[in-house]
Amino acid sequence: MKLSSTTHGLPSKAGGESEDAFRVQQRDGRVIAVLADGLGSSKEGGTAARRAVDMMGDYYLARPQAWSPRRALTEFVTQINRVFHQESLLRHETPELLCTLSVVVIENGRLYGINVGDSPVYLWRQGTLTLLSQNHAMAQAGFQHVLTRAVGLEAGVEPAAFETDIEDGDLVLLCSDGVSTVLSDEKLAALLARRATARSLVTAAHEATEEHPELRDDASAIVLDIVHRGWTGESQHRPLEVLSALHAGDLVDDYRLVRPLQEGDRVWLAEKADGIRHVLKFPSLEARDDEIRRDAFIRELWQATRIDSPDFVRAFTPAEGSLRYYAMDFVEAPTLREVLQKGPIRVEDAVELGRFLLRAGQFLLTRDLAHGDLKPDNILVLGNEFRPKYQLIDLGSAAEVFSVTSRAGTPSYLAPERFHGAALSERSEIFAIGVTLYEALTQTYPYGEIERFQTPRFETAPKRPTRLNPAIPPWLESILLHSLAPTIEHRYQNFSEIAYDFDHPENVRAYHRQDAPLLERNPVLLYKSLCVILLISNLAFLLYILRHRQ
Repeated sequence: MKLSSTTHGLPSKAGGESEDAFRVQQRDGRVIAVLADGLGSSKEGGTAARRAVDMMGDYYLARPQAWSPRRALTEFVTQINRVFHQESLLRHETPELLCTLSVVVIENGRLYGINVGDSPVYLWRQGTLTLLSQNHAMAQAGFQHVLTRAVGLEAGVEPAAFETDIEDGDLVLLCSDGVSTVLSDEKLAALLARRATARSLVTAAHEATEEHPELRDDASAIVLDIVHRGWTGESQHRPLEVLSALHAGDLVDDYRLVRPLQEGDRVWLAEKADGIRHVLKFPSLEARDDEIRRDAFIRELWQATRIDSPDFVRAFTPAEGSLRYYAMDFVEAPTLREVLQKGPIRVEDAVELGRFLLRAGQFLLTRDLAHGDLKPDNILVLGNEFRPKYQLIDLGSAAEVFSVTSRAGTPSYLAPERFHGAALSERSEIFAIGVTLYEALTQTYPYGEIERFQTPRFETAPKRPTRLNPAIPPWLESILLHSLAPTIEHRYQNFSEIAYDFDHPENVRAYHRQDAPLLERNPVLLYKSLCVILLISNLAFLLYILRHRQ
């Protein structure tokens, strides 16, 4: 396929900041164009537009091979909407991350698209302009600017999907309403007939409002010029194949299965003929007939293969053949759980472990992800006992932040709010980091071991770590207790905040739960208060004796 693209945007006011965002990417014979318009009535419309464009582009270019383009676009818009809505409620208590979103994907000679809101998508072909998208705005006169659907507005969203074949010479236009409400369809068709660029369209929209500047809005456009559509075969859609029971010695593609690494025989150590070893993870047998389980594995595969960091074990999908599994590098190293069977780790190793978990958490957050199951079982300990290094494994519970409201994960490491329907978030991950570090230093759980399906109470404060391990310095104890605060508002709010405390122990202030007795929270104030009370009592008693002597 041969295609050229132009993009351009202007804010409504010269020198101002536009609430629109747009992006075009080409890779491996695929093109994705995304345009979003932040709602001006919301506090974070521009932020929502920029994030939505980045997320959609990154998501799609790494789309699971078992999903068709249409399915992938629908899933990704749904995920972005869920993240924005949950995050807005958590931060603002009302939806504020709001934007329109229009996406076009071209691959194998076909156009796939999806939209939410009123940012239109047009196809121009041989003089005819066709609207491909739907307009999710009120039709009543005077209320055309009021959207009936927007990304982040509701807990769920129903995007409009469309697809069509493309031909050589076609033009595809995505634009914000700052262009489409000012330039009529006839005007747009005339401009595109002259092969107008995005800059020409946006400039024409601004010029059309010179006499009525009150009608001017942020204006953005993307124009895709199809020079040669290329191959028109089927989309590269590879359905998930669920293999039956597996046994040592079985051959799967180029691998021979050596031994299972987990219960259930769905995670195997496997070896190629050249001796290279990998870990293969297969979908569960139930995924054969259960679409929910099948989708869960596809999402896990997608999340795992998107991660490219030395803090995580590398994962990849087979280059050829049916989609049956995903592979991970085999690392010959014990888990932190196995190391803790010999005793607690040293304080300096715990500090390094904390920095590692925060660094890994921040890396995932840049991809709008959270691990979801941080615990010693999912941490490999590399290096030697004097200079250990760590790697994270098992992204089976990884998900977009604010997207999971279930109890997915291991109960003893779940933050209190997760037991009551709160979404997976940065602060819930911080709680899991706190539990992991507390356990690594004391070999106990701060709130006791929690069984599956149990809804625990967190009223009893954890024992101070220094009482269980005198080697723990007071500043590290404060970090642990602050991370383990049962009330989300009293916990560290983000990874960078706790990372700063790890790097500046001299500035760490003693932490006490809000319900802690005064003797624990401020013993000096308590002693001063007792002294004042005692002094007043003594004076009152002395005054009483003097009066009675008279």
